[in-house]
Amino acid sequence: MALALRLWRSLPLGRSAAPGSRLPTGAAGSREQCVLWRLRGAEVMGNPGAFKRSLLFSALSYLGFETYQVISQAAVVHATAKVFRVEEILEQADYLYESGETEKLYQLLSQYKESEDAELLWRLARASRDIAQLSGTSEEEKKLLVYEALEYAKRALEKNESSFAAHKWYAICISDVGDYEGIRAKIANAYKIKEHFEKAIELNPKDATAIHLMGIWCYTFAEMPWYQRRIAEMLFATPPSSTYEEALGYFHRAEQGKTYLKLHNKKLAAFWLSKAKDYAAHTEEDKQIQTEAAQLLTGFSDKN
Repeated sequence: MALALRLWRSLPLGRSAAPGSRLPTGAAGSREQCVLWRLRGAEVMGNPGAFKRSLLFSALSYLGFETYQVISQAAVVHATAKVFRVEEILEQADYLYESGETEKLYQLLSQYKESEDAELLWRLARASRDIAQLSGTSEEEKKLLVYEALEYAKRALEKNESSFAAHKWYAICISDVGDYEGIRAKIANAYKIKEHFEKAIELNPKDATAIHLMGIWCYTFAEMPWYQRRIAEMLFATPPSSTYEEALGYFHRAEQGKTYLKLHNKKLAAFWLSKAKDYAAHTEEDKQIQTEAAQLLTGFSDKN
């Protein structure tokens, strides 16, 4: 404003402009300002007050533009700081997860349960589920945590449909909720669970967990009891089904067991190596895989 007043006071009322000349466009560069600046020399000479008002308007517009730039730069700085803050939280969360600090992880992420960040939300879904699995968690608390985890996973997916982890944990949480809603609900959600596991694998073909869980899905429906098949037939024109061969294919036979061994997931390693060892061999490759699985399982058992 001070700049505008100085400009106002310094204008010589009798000073004229050359006929047909144009003043430069104001800093804001809008169409309206360009129109205001197109004052012909004769008009300015005939009405010097209009010239002063036009220049004052330009000065005010310039100040407004400068203010806009300051605010915009501040917004960028704030957004950048926010990104760095989220990355810092994610690093802490991943460290706690790898360290097995389940309760500390849940406490950390619970502070950001209103976050709009998909990476934070799916981690919070996982942490909620992990707390629910602890032996010290009561049945009532476990149920609340399972539904809470589903809500976080759902929000993570809504925020970023390209997140393989959001798809994976949404599918896991839907399956968990089925334990409280009965066999009909569990079977009814079967296709949805499969869809999200498949999407997670599509987005990240190297994610061993999603592949393992897709194998679990196939194995579950391959050995589904007859009464559950009847329920599935009532719910779907084409009920979900699978085969043991399809399940085994998802684990790359014994190779999947070796992967879990390398990831130090002993429980999953033992489970799937046992499945591979007991699988009926139909080809020479099957026999080789069986032998390797048996050897890995024996070595695994000797270390425990």
